[in-house]
Amino acid sequence: MAVEIVCESHSTTTDNEAGIATGWLPGRLSALGRRQAAELGERRRAEGFDAVYTSDLHRAVETAAIAFPGGRPGTTQDARLRECDYGELNGAPLAVVAAQRLRRIEEPYPGGQSYRDVLDATASFLRDLLAERDGARILVIAHSANRWSLDCLLAGTRLEQVLAAPPPWRPGWHYTLTGGPQGLP
Repeated sequence: MAVEIVCESHSTTTDNEAGIATGWLPGRLSALGRRQAAELGERRRAEGFDAVYTSDLHRAVETAAIAFPGGRPGTTQDARLRECDYGELNGAPLAVVAAQRLRRIEEPYPGGQSYRDVLDATASFLRDLLAERDGARILVIAHSANRWSLDCLLAGTRLEQVLAAPPPWRPGWHYTLTGGPQGLP
């Protein structure tokens, strides 16, 4: 049993450009983000993905729609791929949210989620993905917190480590989900 996963972050939003932590707010791609989404499609279109999965937040859905305008491969929205819910801090300055990351591993943001909650949701997504898509090659378009969760669940990185020093952006992260879901929370 194995699923190949390529994870891409949604393209740049107007909030990203303004230094805002969007969280569970929808977000809108900026002009740069729309160009990046088109480039994502050009870069990934011929790679033979069996399916595209996105967060159900607008900025991820918009990225997928621009990247794959004909609906090929098929795109499925999944709420388990949402960014961390910063609760009362959705829409707050990124610096305010980022300063609290390590405190929010187990303790939720006020009115929101913890990073452990995001990790658990991502693990649930992976369990279902393995059961439904064994042997598939999947593109996931999601958010930083999901990518960090994939690093923890599939690459063995500690959550504390990735939150303390998030890896820099790059065009795509590759993972292989193998065996059964026994290793996932």
